[in-house]
Amino acid sequence: MDKQLFESTVKDLLSKHKALIKRKNDKADGGNGIIDRYVHPVLTAAHTPVFWRYDLNYETNPLLLERLGVNSVFNTGAIGLGEKFYLSARVEGVDRKSFFAIAESDSGVDGFHFWDYPIELPETDDPDIDVYDMRLVKHEDGWIYGLFCTERKDPNVPRTDTWSAVAQGGIARTKDLKKWERLDDLKTPSPQQRNVVLHPEFVDGKYAFYTRPQDGFIDTGTGGGIGWGLADSIEHAVVDKEIIIDDRQYHTIKEFKNGLGPAPIKTEQGWLHLAHGVCNTAAGLRYVLYAFMTELDRPSVIAYAPGGYLIAPRGSERVGDVSNVVFSNGWIARDNGDIYIYYGSSDTRIEVATTTVEKMLDYVKNTPADPLRSFACMQQRYRLIRSNLEVMKRLGGSD
Repeated sequence: MDKQLFESTVKDLLSKHKALIKRKNDKADGGNGIIDRYVHPVLTAAHTPVFWRYDLNYETNPLLLERLGVNSVFNTGAIGLGEKFYLSARVEGVDRKSFFAIAESDSGVDGFHFWDYPIELPETDDPDIDVYDMRLVKHEDGWIYGLFCTERKDPNVPRTDTWSAVAQGGIARTKDLKKWERLDDLKTPSPQQRNVVLHPEFVDGKYAFYTRPQDGFIDTGTGGGIGWGLADSIEHAVVDKEIIIDDRQYHTIKEFKNGLGPAPIKTEQGWLHLAHGVCNTAAGLRYVLYAFMTELDRPSVIAYAPGGYLIAPRGSERVGDVSNVVFSNGWIARDNGDIYIYYGSSDTRIEVATTTVEKMLDYVKNTPADPLRSFACMQQRYRLIRSNLEVMKRLGGSD
């Protein structure tokens, strides 16, 4: 490739990338009254800057080959600062290693563009092999915390076992999303941890954590469920006692495992929570998102838990590196009551759905809980049908 063609091709790459960033995103048809989906993902591998992936120097890359490819962008933390929306996206390279990068938008549904450099996350004395799924939490102590999963090779397995790992809850903090301070990993009674979330306020003068205790890297074992524990310090966070506040249940959307998503949203009536649940199917595991609410003064006590899922993968969301998955670790509540839910679909891209605090409170409080038996579920629907038929009769309408 001669230099003139090289430069022309670079300009074409940059132009196409700019057009992708500027693409408008409209609400999709088929809403259920609770959430609205959008036509396009807000971030994909193609949204990462061209200069992250290509060597744009003709002298060192005259054939314009992609040097450091990006496989996927998914599972993002989220925070609103001022009028802008910020995502701490999980970016996975073609080498399977993940890192975090900040993308910002004025609208929250389109126009997301990455900062020039990813987050330079410091390591601990025991270096991470991989890091992923950061929750951003603005705590009342004045810091913004990033809670993420840190993964290292399991030292207690044979050298030939190149798959087994140890997962723990990593913690970092920042004031501006640019300069980060790494703190000690969270210590709990559980052998492994994932989906650790920091509650945004002190509880009894302590830092409060939602956890997901695990017996092993994949198996939740006896410790499964969303846990809760308190720590005296955040710099050296130690939870001496974990209790399960949202357990798994047989033949439900969370029969296999579950974990909290982002930090809860505070409302006058309680704390709104978003979580993921996993069930087993003939086609493999299926990840969905569900909601519940805990008491305002006791955020570890569930007050309302509607049955079933809030968001399940559909259409193109079902296809990707790990299919049939939706996973959220980020949402943003605006002062006007709007809520923006950011979720990864099939470990490949980041989608957005919007709702409001008013709708979510109605949903969690007035949607019946799962009675856990087919006959009882049928009776719930029977009562709804009977009530609606009476309404339709009064209105003089019919199907």
